[in-house]
Amino acid sequence: MNDRDFLLQVQGYGLMTAEVAYYMPDHPRLIQLFVWQQYDVAPRFPVLHRFLDHWRTDVEAVLHSVRVAHQHLIRPAEWRAVDGVISIN
Repeated sequence: MNDRDFLLQVQGYGLMTAEVAYYMPDHPRLIQLFVWQQYDVAPRFPVLHRFLDHWRTDVEAVLHSVRVAHQHLIRPAEWRAVDGVISIN
């Protein structure tokens, strides 16, 4: 991971995975998949929207659907209390 990725995560970005299903003009009955990962901010997803706008204007393939998964990689630590005693000699 480089410094840019770490700085994005500190600013609230998380890893976004988009699965884009699309049709090619020469095979309209065949759905193809494209998987793309990038750091983005949920729930607005500005990076994904820019990508999809580019797809609609510059790519000949027609979008069928987009599935999105998002995960914050840096978040507060989680802890839980444990009942018990650990003896160290």
